[in-house]
Amino acid sequence: MDDLLSKVLELQPSWTATNTDEMQERGVIIRQQLPELLRADGARLSVALGVSLDDLGVEGRDGTGLKSEIPWVRVFGREQSPSSTTGWYVVYLFSASGRRVYLSLNQGTTIWTGGVFKARRVEDLRARVDWAQPLLAEATAARSDLHGTIELDARTPLGRGYGPGNVLAIAYERDQLPAQETLLEDLRFMTGLLGTLYESERLAPYIPGDPTPEVVEAEQSAAKTAGRRTPGDARPRREGQGFLLTSSERRAIERHSVRMATEHFEAQGWRVKDVGDKESFDLLLTSGERKLHVEVKGTTSAGLEVILTRAEVEKQRKYYPDNALVVVHSIELDRTGEEPATSEGVLHCTSPWVVDDEDLTVISYAYRTQVGVQHPGDQTLFPPGVPQQRQVQGELQVTDGGRSPL
Repeated sequence: MDDLLSKVLELQPSWTATNTDEMQERGVIIRQQLPELLRADGARLSVALGVSLDDLGVEGRDGTGLKSEIPWVRVFGREQSPSSTTGWYVVYLFSASGRRVYLSLNQGTTIWTGGVFKARRVEDLRARVDWAQPLLAEATAARSDLHGTIELDARTPLGRGYGPGNVLAIAYERDQLPAQETLLEDLRFMTGLLGTLYESERLAPYIPGDPTPEVVEAEQSAAKTAGRRTPGDARPRREGQGFLLTSSERRAIERHSVRMATEHFEAQGWRVKDVGDKESFDLLLTSGERKLHVEVKGTTSAGLEVILTRAEVEKQRKYYPDNALVVVHSIELDRTGEEPATSEGVLHCTSPWVVDDEDLTVISYAYRTQVGVQHPGDQTLFPPGVPQQRQVQGELQVTDGGRSPL
């Protein structure tokens, strides 16, 4: 294994985007020889990762068409990281200069919203790293060879993009590559850390740096309703994993946020009535002759975005200035029991609440089509060779592709 890593590093200074003899040789090692060698240790790697052998993925890439500056070989869970652009994985990254190769616990740089892949911002990648590192602190306490940053000497934006996603990495200098057994032991160790992240991700209702859960769910629902097809590698994540919530979890968060809002307003002397089951707002507050119409939103995220229905927007604009928006954010959600449990949360109240158009983002549209409405000069187009039906003087005729009567 060390000889294969060394050979790739030897070829790195000869990198070019075209498929030269050197790049062909590099490609064989990256796409075939290294993955095959790692798959031979698949049984132990799958145990370290906590998945079945069938769910263990190993693959290498050096560029499709044009050759990439930084080739890589990664180990991953097929469900948790179906694509190299999504999820967490362990990956060998070869520096452009050929000086070193990193074994990096890293992450994809895009996220599937239900309609499109969106690039994660650098600050979001770093927020996810900050979430992940403390989870691994105990397991990594005895390792002094782990790096929080990597330097790939990359000249291309794609090559430089791996840096912000790095959680922890082991650096192997080209002239100090350890023997194969040490390399495999390090890989099993890093794969075990990856398994810890997978389990933590499964239990986490929200990971800093991820989109707001409610917004992602709304985008996915809108895309599904509109009949959008998803890429083959964009499998929907299990309910209860990452940013998707189950219906019981959503109800628990909603009840928790309404309860906190109720206590907040009662402490201010308001009489509070929960009207969420019959009105397009949640709480009706009264104090003497004054009324306040309150919309309550709860989230496990930082609360930077919430979902509003059309009815909620229209009603709150009607009620202004006797209205309020309460966002209870950073709610803690415990998924370990039979039923989800909520606690904590930070309450933020805006009153009066002005719903400005510039603060609203359109997720989907209801489009009024012209189906069934015939306008003068309208024509129906048919593919060539497909028979059409035409009404002529009260008789139904069939023409072949609109060219000549049969």
